[in-house]
Amino acid sequence: MGSTTQVLIAMIVYMSAVILIGVLCAKRANKNSEEYFLGGRSLGPWVTAMSAEASDMSGWLLMGLPGVAYWCGVSDAAWTAIGLAVGTYLNWLIVSKRLRRYSEKAGESITLPEFFSNRFHEKSKVIMSIAAIFILIFFTVYASSCFVTCGKLFSTLFDMPYIPMMILGAVFVLLYTILGGFLAESVSDFMQAIVMIIALTLVVVLGTSAAGGLNAVIDNAKSIPGFFDFFGIATPLAADGNPVPDGGVQQVVNGVPQFGAAGTYSFLSIASCMAWGLGYFGMPQVLLRFMAIRSESELTRSRRIATVWVVISLAVAVFIGIVGRALFPTELLTKSGAENIFITLSTNLLPPLLAGFVMAGILAATISSSDSYLLIAASALAKNVYQGICRKNATDKQVMNASRITLLVISLVAIIIALDEASVIFTIVSFAWAGFGAVFGPLMLFSLFWKRINRAGAIAGMLSGGVMVFVWKLVIRPLGGAWNIYELLPAFIVSCIFIVVVSLLTAPPSNEIQEEFDTVAKKIS
Repeated sequence: MGSTTQVLIAMIVYMSAVILIGVLCAKRANKNSEEYFLGGRSLGPWVTAMSAEASDMSGWLLMGLPGVAYWCGVSDAAWTAIGLAVGTYLNWLIVSKRLRRYSEKAGESITLPEFFSNRFHEKSKVIMSIAAIFILIFFTVYASSCFVTCGKLFSTLFDMPYIPMMILGAVFVLLYTILGGFLAESVSDFMQAIVMIIALTLVVVLGTSAAGGLNAVIDNAKSIPGFFDFFGIATPLAADGNPVPDGGVQQVVNGVPQFGAAGTYSFLSIASCMAWGLGYFGMPQVLLRFMAIRSESELTRSRRIATVWVVISLAVAVFIGIVGRALFPTELLTKSGAENIFITLSTNLLPPLLAGFVMAGILAATISSSDSYLLIAASALAKNVYQGICRKNATDKQVMNASRITLLVISLVAIIIALDEASVIFTIVSFAWAGFGAVFGPLMLFSLFWKRINRAGAIAGMLSGGVMVFVWKLVIRPLGGAWNIYELLPAFIVSCIFIVVVSLLTAPPSNEIQEEFDTVAKKIS
């Protein structure tokens, strides 16, 4: 039996298991919209923790992050990983319990836009509409990154054209999400989180051994200027002797990839990478797990599970890029191609059948994220706009049908975005991550912990944060130098300022809203 066939068989077995979970959960998921969108608030601590992190990390954990480490060394990847680990812990520590309680108190909210709208006792549903629109925008971008992952994975493994392979992966994810809803997504994410961490650990251990041991990997990294430096960065060179531009190819001389002098890594660069952690406060796919757990008391255990999983997974993912540079220094010579290092290591170090199951780790990461993104985006439109604003008397069946139509439309747009084979997964994810972090992060924190925030401040915070992400990314950041800061950091700060200033300049929230806040705060404290 050929190696490609064995890989394919292993992946089919895995995908069949995922589909079986969807079938088993489908009957319960289709009872009503609360079951479909929030699993009836029935998740246990292990499923809550593991599904939250698996849906959060996506394919970039196995492809994007190792690709960054392979391409330019430790600094960018490691500081990003540190920021994410800290952000994960703080989000579970600060936000989870109060959001679980407040989402029930605020009209039994089952989506994030609905929670924000109910939090401020909206009648005109402006907050709900704005939140739903931003979710549609950024989750469509997010879903496209997952489809890019599918395309790169299948085209690399089976030597097939990228576009049909990407579309095939997208169709599978879409059908699965339509079938099982939130509960199927969360249960399968639990399984996928386990597959992901096993796959990462197995590949890094075997890769380190094949490279001659830990010391050999580190010595190779140190031989490249700035590659193994937390306060510097490696600079791959093109044939003209200049840094490789986006889409460019790294030069190889006598079998050795060429690097220039180490680049500087300033405090602003570190702060820019660490800012990834701020995004957690606004990540719908994680925040929904806080709302869906069956008991607030179980969130402490979930926090510990999630933190351990994230720290191990991120550390191993970064080191895979370092190991890959030692074993296959000239294999991947473009920034986009570098994101295939996990695939390259797996297919070269493992027997085909086992490699197929490890490749299922990438598929696991992709499915666990894209189904979350599609489902949340669909719920934003169907539950919050269609039923919440356009057709308030819509039945649960009509809402779920609307959500499935929305899933199809979002998937088609995401497929169009993902058509570019040269897309860099890490870059796509970073933009969507910044969008959610800036639009919802400050609003979530102030909604849960500041009684004086009012509806006008909430609207101002969302709009200013969302607009600043686009302005900084497209206009200011290209200026370079001190302006080359990850857009999440300035946009997060701007959103906070607008929330505080506008809230203080306008009328305070009603007594009813303030009393509701006090009730939740007293019970939580």
